[in-house]
Amino acid sequence: MFTFNHYNFNVIDLEKSMDFYEKALGLKEVRRLESPDGSWKLVYLGDGVTDFNLELTWLKERTAPYSLGENEFHLAFETEDFDEAHKKHEELGCICFENPEMGIYFISDPDHYWIEIIPKG
Repeated sequence: MFTFNHYNFNVIDLEKSMDFYEKALGLKEVRRLESPDGSWKLVYLGDGVTDFNLELTWLKERTAPYSLGENEFHLAFETEDFDEAHKKHEELGCICFENPEMGIYFISDPDHYWIEIIPKG
């Protein structure tokens, strides 16, 4: 038996990414691990409702953007107020793709990972 625990995104600017996830999705830091020599940091973000975490991995030596291929993989978030969420993400300028027929849209984080936004139910 297995249960979901976390999902990982590698990021270039940890503070910028943490700020984005708090503003765009309300995620907050729940724990952090750092190497003794400062070469890496792992920051786990949570929604305050579920036990699922988004792990942001920062590597000191990494300066080049990560290759995300064609962004065919993604993380999805559900919202009770889809219209209000869309308005918020429009104001943040992070909507990267919309599919009105399916009733969903995607936002893009500072490292260009796509996050699907779906209405509850």
